[in-house]
Amino acid sequence: MLENDTTHSGSCLCGGVEYRIRGALRGVIACHCTQCRKTSGHHVAMTNVPSVNLTLASSGTLIWYRSSEAAERGFCRVCGGNLFWRPIGGDTISVTAGTLDTPTHLTLIEHLFVADKSDYYEIKDDLPKKNQWE
Repeated sequence: MLENDTTHSGSCLCGGVEYRIRGALRGVIACHCTQCRKTSGHHVAMTNVPSVNLTLASSGTLIWYRSSEAAERGFCRVCGGNLFWRPIGGDTISVTAGTLDTPTHLTLIEHLFVADKSDYYEIKDDLPKKNQWE
């Protein structure tokens, strides 16, 4: 985790959505579930913060898609950037790690939904691998 006075910024590819985060970020989790694969073209790597710690500096192109009964995903409607995942009624928001400006000082900490991963790659690191949320 990062220091509480740490700030991060990030954006989509076209800059239509820009955000700022204050406080600690969770390590990055790689999610291999079918929904994440379908929205990204591969697995999704995300960190997570309390929703109150994320401020949208620019959000004119941000759209939300309710991908299940439990969650919705935030995308840029111009460049298609996959930016956010948040549980319905929750108080956290997951942020795609690749949209953060560098340096992030983050590391990958685990893999989720590994049974759902596609067949064209292998997960060869020694990080924890889970078949679902636990």
